[in-house]
Amino acid sequence: MTVVLNGSGLTIEKLVAVARRGEQVDLAPEALERIKVCRAMVERKIAAHETMYGVNTGIGELCNVILDEDQTRDFQKYLIYNHSAGIGDPAPIEYVRGAMCGRINVHAHGNSGCRPVITQTLMAMLNKGVTPFVCQKGSVGACGDLAPMSQIAQLMMGEGRAYFKGELLPGAEAFDRAGIAVPGLEARDGLAIINGSNLLTAMSAIHLYDMNRLLKQAEITCAMSLESLLANMVPYTTQIHDLRGFAGAVRSATAIRKCIEGSDLVTGRMTTKVQDAYSMRSSPQVIGAAHDAVRWARSQVEIELNGVGDNPIFLPEENKTLTGANFQGSPVCLPMDSAGAALTMICVLSERRLNRLLNPALSVGLPAFLTKGAGMFSGMMLSQYTADSLIVEQRILSAPASVMSIPAAADQEDFVSMGMNTAIKNAQIVENACGVLGIEMMAAAQALDFRDFTKGRGVTKAHEVVRRHVEFLEIDRPLHNDHTAMMELVRSCEVLEAVEKEVGPLE
Repeated sequence: MTVVLNGSGLTIEKLVAVARRGEQVDLAPEALERIKVCRAMVERKIAAHETMYGVNTGIGELCNVILDEDQTRDFQKYLIYNHSAGIGDPAPIEYVRGAMCGRINVHAHGNSGCRPVITQTLMAMLNKGVTPFVCQKGSVGACGDLAPMSQIAQLMMGEGRAYFKGELLPGAEAFDRAGIAVPGLEARDGLAIINGSNLLTAMSAIHLYDMNRLLKQAEITCAMSLESLLANMVPYTTQIHDLRGFAGAVRSATAIRKCIEGSDLVTGRMTTKVQDAYSMRSSPQVIGAAHDAVRWARSQVEIELNGVGDNPIFLPEENKTLTGANFQGSPVCLPMDSAGAALTMICVLSERRLNRLLNPALSVGLPAFLTKGAGMFSGMMLSQYTADSLIVEQRILSAPASVMSIPAAADQEDFVSMGMNTAIKNAQIVENACGVLGIEMMAAAQALDFRDFTKGRGVTKAHEVVRRHVEFLEIDRPLHNDHTAMMELVRSCEVLEAVEKEVGPLE
């Protein structure tokens, strides 16, 4: 289904559909008209020699340098050259597609002042599968993601490089093969592409989409471990969480109980402790807190996706140009720092449940390290080591980038968000979370095979899916293949989809 961009209504799910699944985009007719009206105003101001930042002036500390007509014409080219200053490996294609989608939605407001053909070319690139090669590192998240977005802008001059049908090609060749005309850059065009935090915002949107699904899988995994450890299910009663009032905890407790519906643990056939350890009985409060953090981050990211993140901003209805700092990435990276830390917290909780599954002093009768031949065999002993190593990395990555500003541009840009660093580290936090949750899920499936009672419908379905990918650990074998398979299983959300089909949405 085509995603229509009009400056509002761009949700995380729509952006992911474009960025990850290749959905087509279109520009609403009224948005195109707004872009045309704004450009006409900019051209009138250029003809009248009105001073406008980044149009006929230098940028940053050089903003007081006034450009003549010839310089104004050529300035955008050199602006893009100068700002194409990233380094290292390319950002994944879905991140770059997401950034272009977000930038089109900024233009759709009709406040950016670029020619309509620039916005239309970005759309054609998305729809025909031309994705610029963009170095992921180099943005400080203020004045926008200048370095990576400039590599997108290079394509507008027939320069740079781009992926097309699996090949990395010179930009002009990629455009030619896709049947896209090179529009060139005129006054204002280049800055209108680069002066927003669009790459870090697109990355954040994609990470939030994945984090929400990871938290659901954390609840499924928790339910599997609770059954394996013969948990007292009273702490999952909705009333407890309603009385405190945190929406995330209510949601989490409800989801976990859904997974355990039909289990002997909730029908009274099993004897349980009066009270379990915190890693078991406080899971709804902890996972719920992560849900609440992700919900806040989502609200901020979607505001940014639908706002005018640009500088300067043009108001055609008032014939006015406003210079400010709507490129600043702090409104996105601060909540995203919190979301990343929240996911790390969930993995710490997961490892503590894993410890209880493996430790015979805590596992309520399960064999040591979940092996029948403890001593001769070590079972899943080393799985905990692997989970621990991933969690330590996550803890290091959870230091907030939003407080790490380093001044730049002769102190004209003396506070920057470092939001790209937040986005980059969150990608690794998400990756590691897939591994940690996968290991707990694998251990819980192993433990369930030692238990003889009726399990919950959701737990039974999750166990069934795990066993399609990883066999019961009868005797010791190299576990790296199993760990990696479980990481991929969590990433694929196959377990989540099967469980939600069985018990309904875990929302």
